[in-house]
Amino acid sequence: MNSKWEIKKMPEVIEWGSGGTPKATVKEYYENGDIPWLIIGDLNNGIVTKSETKITKLGLDNSSAKMIPPNTLLVAMYGSIGKLGITGIECCTNQAIAFAKKMHGVTTKYMFYYMAMMKSKLISKGKGGTQKNISQTVLNSLDVIVPPLEEQHRIVTRIEELFSQLDSGIETLKKTKEQLKVYRQAVLKEAFESASSSNSKNLTINDLLTKKKKGMTTGPFGTMLKKHEHQSSGVPVLGIENIGKDGFVDGNKIFVSEEKAKELSAFKVDTDDLIISRSGTVGEICIVPPHMKNALLSTNLMRISLDYDVIRADYFMYLFKSKGVVIDQVKELCKGSTRMFLNQTILKQIIFPVPTLKIQAKIIETIESRLSVCDSIEKTIDTALQEAEALRQSILKQAFEGGL
Repeated sequence: MNSKWEIKKMPEVIEWGSGGTPKATVKEYYENGDIPWLIIGDLNNGIVTKSETKITKLGLDNSSAKMIPPNTLLVAMYGSIGKLGITGIECCTNQAIAFAKKMHGVTTKYMFYYMAMMKSKLISKGKGGTQKNISQTVLNSLDVIVPPLEEQHRIVTRIEELFSQLDSGIETLKKTKEQLKVYRQAVLKEAFESASSSNSKNLTINDLLTKKKKGMTTGPFGTMLKKHEHQSSGVPVLGIENIGKDGFVDGNKIFVSEEKAKELSAFKVDTDDLIISRSGTVGEICIVPPHMKNALLSTNLMRISLDYDVIRADYFMYLFKSKGVVIDQVKELCKGSTRMFLNQTILKQIIFPVPTLKIQAKIIETIESRLSVCDSIEKTIDTALQEAEALRQSILKQAFEGGL
C-alpha cells in the first residue's frame, strides 16, 4: 500500500443515517405521493433513479424517513446485506437502508467500490434468524483505506475501465446462453416435426393416461392443506420449485405428517409420474424420481400417470417442453384469460403426436445426444460467469491494495 494512503475508522470518513417507514395503515401517507421512498428492492448496485413506492409530504413528516440528495451512497442492512446504490434523484429511504449523511476526505464513487469490496465481510457479520441483518454499528466498525483525492479518482477510473471490459465479456456469455435456449427449442421442434411425419397418431391426453389408476390429478385446494399443518420434516409436498430445467430439483421446504399424507393420498405421486406447473411459468415439467415416491402434490402442480405401452415418460416430457407442440396450444387456449393457467380442461384439448415406442426411443436418443452438447457448453458458460464475478472481487482487492 502506498505510504501516502491512510487507514481510518469508518466514523472518521462517513457519518451514516437511516430512514423510516410511514404507517402503512394511514392512506394519506402514501396516496398520490410524489416523494420517492426507497426500499432494498429498489437498490441496483448502481445509480438509483426510481422507486417502487412514493410517499406524501405528510408521510415524510410523520415518520423517521429523511430526504436525501442525489449522489448519496446507500447500503442495505437487512436481508440483502451489502447491496448498494447511489442516489440519482432526491428521495428518502426506509430503515433497512443506511445512507451516507456526511463524507470526509472521500468521494461517493470511491466509497461505493470500497463497500462493494467489503460486502462479504458485512454479510459474515449479519445476525438474526431467517433474515440476517446488520446495524450501523457494524458499518462503523470497518477500517477504510483512504488515499489522496486525486488517487481516489484514478482508482475509480481504472476500476470502471476494467469492469467495463468484464461486463462486455459477461454480456457475451449471457447472450450465448440465451442462444442455447433457442437452439434447445430448435432441437425439440425438429425432433417432433419428424415424429409428426413418421406415421404418428394424433392423440389426446385421455389416450395416453394409465387405466390402472386416476391418470391425471391436480393438487389439493388450499383449504385441504393449511399452513398450520406444514412441518419441517415428514412426507414432502412437491411444489413448482422442484421442477428445474434439467429435471427434478431436491430441497423441499414443506412436509406434512404421515397422518395428513394418508388423508391426502389421492394427491400422492409415484416413480416416473410427471409433475407439471399449472401457474406461474406454466408448463414446466419433470419426471418424479424414485426417492420421491409417495410425496404429495401442492395446489400449483398437476400429476400425469401415463400408459407406458403407449408413450414413454421422457418422450412426453420433451414433447410438452416443445413450444411449437404443446405450450403454443396452451397459450392459444388461454387467450382471453388475465394470466396463463393450466387445468385438466385445457390439457384435454391438446393434441399430442405419438409415434410407435421404437420411434419414440430413437427420437429421445437424438434429442439427448444434441442437448448433452448444450449442457456441456452451458456448464462452461456458468463456470466462466462464476469466475468473472471472482475476478470482479479480485479487481477491487487489487485496487484498494495499490495494485492497479
